[in-house]
Parts: sequence; structure tokens; C-alpha cells
Amino acid sequence: MTTIRSMRSAIRRLVTVSQDPDEIVEAAPPVPMRDLFRRFWPYTRGRRRWLIVIFFMIVLGPVVDTAEIWLLKIVIDDMLVPRNLDLFLPIALAFVGLTLFSGVIGFTDDVVSTWVGERFLLNLRFDVFRHLQRLSLGFFERRRLGDILARVTGDVEAVETFLLSGIADALSHVVELGLYLAVLFYLRWDLTLLALVIAPLFFFAARKFSGLIKAASRERRRRSGSISSTAEESLGNIALIQAYNRQRWGQERFQRENLGHYRATMTSTRIGALFGPVVDVIELIGALVVLGLGTWELTQGRLTLGGLMIFLTLLSRLYSPIRGMSQLSNTFYSASASAERIAELLDQRPQVAEVDRPRRLRHVQGAVEFDAVHFRYPETTRSALSGVSFAAAPGETVALVGTSGAGKSTVAKLLLRFYDPDQGAVRLDGYDLRGLGLKDLRDHVAVVLQETLVLHGTVRENIAFGRPGASEQEIVAAARAADAHDFVMALPQGYDTVVGQRGRLLSGGQRQRLAIARAMIRDAPVLVLDEPTTGLDAESGERILRPLRLLMSGRTTIVISHNLLSVRDASQIVFLEHGRVAGLGTHEELLASSPGYARLQLLHGPSNGASTIDEFTP
Repeated sequence: MTTIRSMRSAIRRLVTVSQDPDEIVEAAPPVPMRDLFRRFWPYTRGRRRWLIVIFFMIVLGPVVDTAEIWLLKIVIDDMLVPRNLDLFLPIALAFVGLTLFSGVIGFTDDVVSTWVGERFLLNLRFDVFRHLQRLSLGFFERRRLGDILARVTGDVEAVETFLLSGIADALSHVVELGLYLAVLFYLRWDLTLLALVIAPLFFFAARKFSGLIKAASRERRRRSGSISSTAEESLGNIALIQAYNRQRWGQERFQRENLGHYRATMTSTRIGALFGPVVDVIELIGALVVLGLGTWELTQGRLTLGGLMIFLTLLSRLYSPIRGMSQLSNTFYSASASAERIAELLDQRPQVAEVDRPRRLRHVQGAVEFDAVHFRYPETTRSALSGVSFAAAPGETVALVGTSGAGKSTVAKLLLRFYDPDQGAVRLDGYDLRGLGLKDLRDHVAVVLQETLVLHGTVRENIAFGRPGASEQEIVAAARAADAHDFVMALPQGYDTVVGQRGRLLSGGQRQRLAIARAMIRDAPVLVLDEPTTGLDAESGERILRPLRLLMSGRTTIVISHNLLSVRDASQIVFLEHGRVAGLGTHEELLASSPGYARLQLLHGPSNGASTIDEFTP
């Protein structure tokens, strides 16, 4: 009892650490086991008839084992004791037949069980991934990517253990228990009852340990997500960490989560390691009591040697499913910690909801309107946009300018419906975006972001990402228009060259031209340019001006910039300050009417040598 109390104290310390407000990954809320079964059982649909086959294999296995044990009784009582060798051949053939039959059962059970389990994992993992892709951008901005990846991989596999393997093991233990009990009662009912007196001790021990194991397992799974998150963040930003000599900082964060996982694992292991010897002692007590009484029965001539031997053999087999059933609860509790993490993920709902009957967009002209839009990011107190209103006519270029944090990129996120406004409306061709289908809306918007996103794949795949199914001629034409064809042909495999993770094998200007080609091949009526030349040197910035001019031609373009020189010739400029429209008009009008705009102009005077939008405005 003292040891169990110390284990409880260790669990409480783990939970206290896990409630640190600076924790990398939060623990998933607990869910009753019944609800978890109800949640994941539908994933067995379509393969439940094969569960019947598995059940038959589960039944046949103990039957064959019992038959082999019974043959041992015949060997001792009818062949060895009387020294009768006439039975050797039939008994040998029986053993061979049973062994072969057992092999067939084992092979069938392994193959079918693995197939059913892997199909379950295939469907569940795909559903989890599909569900993640449907979630709004805000979910990924608040969550750690490494923890999400840990759930999609390790936690999903644990759900299969929780549901299918666990149920199969439970059925196997029940069948074994029933069969062995039947044979034992047939042999000696009094000895069987004596052996069963200690059975409740198994379940009492399991009850004491199961809660501790579940708490430790839940913390271990949470720490696994934290380790993945820390490693993903550190290695994904390795250039920044090395440039600032922050390797030690990354190592300390990783080691902190690693130590947390180590402590949770060791606590769980100590609990399991203590549980094993406790069960062994209970089993030994029962076996010794039966052995003593059985030996006395043997000396009295009321039990044969063969009968005593197979009784003890069956008794050891009987304790095995009892032990297994008691341990199974611990397995369930351990796996349920992962099931809770998957259930918590599947319970997440997109912040941006699709309407039941979205309006179809046909012949989109590209008129964009923000009408008194108010928006605040989830879990924040400050409004990102407050009463923002402006409009862009088809084919017009509207520039959004302001200092960092003014709300410029938030406008782009609302236009793409990554979020919905809290008040007001965003419209396309007069239709509120909330009444449109997400796919339909985004099919009509092309984006060139400040952070150039390039996928790990070939140049061809990255360009065609803008319009799946594009022909080779269309891909090459888009690359030519984006001034990317020449550098692509200079690559080792041309359009078949793999650009590496996030396009790291390309320069910044090359990645940006690929992004422009991707937007060109999309051929959408609305274009969003979010600081398209930021981070590029002067030569690279000049290089993409011509393709940008081609891309903007005939499209409604929203240009986001903090540099006034790059947007001063836009049709209309929206000057944002602290999420509000502080000025609206042309460059000259704003210089005369907006002090804030005039101050910003002083920061980006002609001496900066920046390229102006008239150099690439059609």
C-alpha cells in the first residue's frame, strides 16, 4: 500500500507539471470509455463480417490447446504408467494433426486480424487528416504542428489497440476461461472451486492499478506531442537558431519535454512492473493450494497422476486469461489516453462554417467590397479590424498600406474566408462571402504571399498546384509569363527538378517567380499580392516586376504593402492604422488629407530607391 501511495504521489506531481501555463501541448479532456467505443466503432463498418471469422479463430485456438492437454493425460495414464506403447502411433498422429491445425488457425487469425486492423487504421487516419484540412486557419495558428503530427501517427495507432486488438484479446480470454473452467469442473469440481477463490484478487489488483496507469499514460502521450512540437519548431527554424547561437535554448526546451516524457514513462513502467509480481504471487498462492490438495487426493487414490498433471496444466492456463483480463483493463486505460487525444481533435469544428446551400458563382467580374467590417482574432482582446470599408471595382488595383499590425494581412485572410468578420460583410460581385461555398470562392482568387510557399516536389508540380490538370503547354506558358522558364531549364532536370522542402534549393527570387507562375495558371479574376517583393534584393525585386504586371492585367488586385513608394499609383489606397481606415483615396489626396499617411511617406522617400507600382501597373 505504501508503494501504491508513492505511485499516486508521482502521478500527482506529473499532473501538476502538466498544468504549467507555459506548457507546449495541453492535455486532452478525459472522455468516458463507453463514449470512446461509441465514437470509433463505426470505423469497423464494412469489415464486421471478418470479425466473425476472427471470433471463430479465437474459439478454435483454445479448443485445440485443450485437446492437446487432454492428449497429455492419455499419454500419462494410458501409455506411460501402464507402459503400453500400442497407443504411441495414434497419439503421435493426433499431436501432429492438432499442431498443423493450430498452425492454420494461427496463420488465418494473424492475417485476417492484421488486415482488419490496418484497414481500420487506414480509414481512421485518413478521416483525421481530412478533418484537419477542413479546419479553419485559426486552429493551426493556435496549435503546435508537432503535436498534431503525433496525434495523426502514434495516437491513431493506439486507437486500434483500444478498440479492435483489445476486444479480440478480451474475447479470447473469455473463451479460454469458459473452456478451461468447463474441463476443470469435469475433472474435479471441488478443486476448481478452490482455485477460483483467489480469482477476485486479480481484479482487485487491476482496479487498484488501472487508474494510476491511465493517468501516467495520458501524461506520456501529451509529452510525446510536446517532444514532436519542440523538435519540429527547432529544426524547422534551424537557420534562425544557428544564426543567433540559440542551440542551447533549443536543446533545453527539448530536454525539458524529453525529461517529462521520461518521468511519465518510468512512472507507468514502475506501476506495470509492480503489478506483474503482485499477480504472480496471487497465482502462485492458488496453484500451491491446489497442488497440495491434489497431491493428497492422489495419495488417496481419488485422482490419477495424469489427471493431476493436466489439472495443474489447465489451472495455469486458467490463471492466464484471468491475469490477461485483469491486465486488459490497464491496456484499455493506456490506449484510451490516445483515443481521447484523437476524439478531442475530431471534436474541433471549423470557425468558418459552410452554408447548406451555397450560392454558385458564375462569370465572376471581381468586384470586392468590405462593408463596415469588424474582426477580432480568437482568444485575443484587441480588435484587428474596426469598421473597415472600401471597394475595388473589377480590374481595379487597390492598395492596403500601413505599419506592421495595422490589419493589412487580416483583410487578405477575410477575403479568402480563412476567418469570417464579427460584424459587417465582405462581398464578391455583391454576394456576401458567407453565402458562398469555400471551394467556389477560392477558385476565383489567386494569391502571391509574402512568405513564398513552395511544396516539396518538382517544378512542374508546384506550378500545376494552382490548377490541377493543367497541360504541359499551359505549365510552360505560365512559367514563361512569370519569367521562370529560363532558370527552370537551367536546373538539372528542368521541370522535373525536385525543389526540396519549402523550395530551399531555389533562391528567394526563383521561389517567388514560381509562386507567380502558380497564380498565373490559376487565371482567377481576383488577385491578392501580400508584400510580393519583401525579402528580395533589388535585382530580384526588379526581375519580378514584369511578370507581376502581366499577372495583374485585367484582374481586381489587392496589393498589401507597408511601403508607400511601391503602391502610390494604385487606383485607390486604403491607409490603415490600428485596424481602422485612417485614409482613403489616391496618393496625392492622402498626402493632403491624412497626417499619418504623410508621416509614413517620410519613412519611404525617394532616397530609398524602391520600385513604384507604376512600374508594374498595367
